[in-house]
Amino acid sequence: MKLTEIYKNKGKSVLSFEIFPPKKDEELRDIEPTLDILSELKPDFISVTFGAGGSSNNNKTIDLARKIKEVYKIEPVVHLTGLAYTQNEIDEFIKALEAAGIENILALRGDENPNAPSKGVFNYASDLISYLKPKTDFCIAGACYPEDHPQSPNHVCEMLNLKKKVEAGAEILLSQLFFDNNNFYAFEEDARIAGIEVPITPGIMPAIKAAQIQRMVTTCGAVLPPKFAKIIEKYGDNKEAMFDAGMAYAMSQIIDLLTNGVDGIHLYTMNRPKVARTICDGIKNIVNV
Repeated sequence: MKLTEIYKNKGKSVLSFEIFPPKKDEELRDIEPTLDILSELKPDFISVTFGAGGSSNNNKTIDLARKIKEVYKIEPVVHLTGLAYTQNEIDEFIKALEAAGIENILALRGDENPNAPSKGVFNYASDLISYLKPKTDFCIAGACYPEDHPQSPNHVCEMLNLKKKVEAGAEILLSQLFFDNNNFYAFEEDARIAGIEVPITPGIMPAIKAAQIQRMVTTCGAVLPPKFAKIIEKYGDNKEAMFDAGMAYAMSQIIDLLTNGVDGIHLYTMNRPKVARTICDGIKNIVNV
């Protein structure tokens, strides 16, 4: 089923998760405990990340997506990055995805990587979407950044580029992680004012390690609200306490977002069964209300 149908027919907030393919073939089985837990909550879809520059993980991405669809009966969404690929390489990926019965992709530019340099063809996600839309039948989702992309010169440019992405064919938007819901609400309002009418789903990643949080702030440009900064200051050196505090904070974000009627919740699980279990136990009585 295509994402557009899922969002249209749901009648309430859509629930989804993100996982990534293991690096080794034998580890593909090890992700089953996480999928077993996630499937209990009956998510509307699960997205699977994609490697860059001919990464062997790309095959694992397709294998994992097929497993999600055929074994767990959950709709998969495969990430597809463009920066490090040629048109011919993208065409090969398209054929493999179609052969696997994949109907939905998340079209991304991809991160700059010295080990997988840009091919100069798909310099922006909108380039990839424009290429895919007329020649495929995929439902295409795009990414959005509630606190602006780190390389965006200003917020106006961010909105213009996002609208360009939607006009190119993105039918759903999944957001980068953030820690302050007010920033997401302000971003959503600006997007609507800009004439962007597709569903916008906030992305939440439980921050359970102080070092992990610092990487998020550095790479994603996420803003740490004072109340979360205090949590890190107090519990950052205690592994167990930081896990509990980070999960509780993420849960409070999710509850607030659902209460305010967002289009959906997209949860980054980091392939951790404990994270998946804590999330599922914490929101199982909330997501279907």
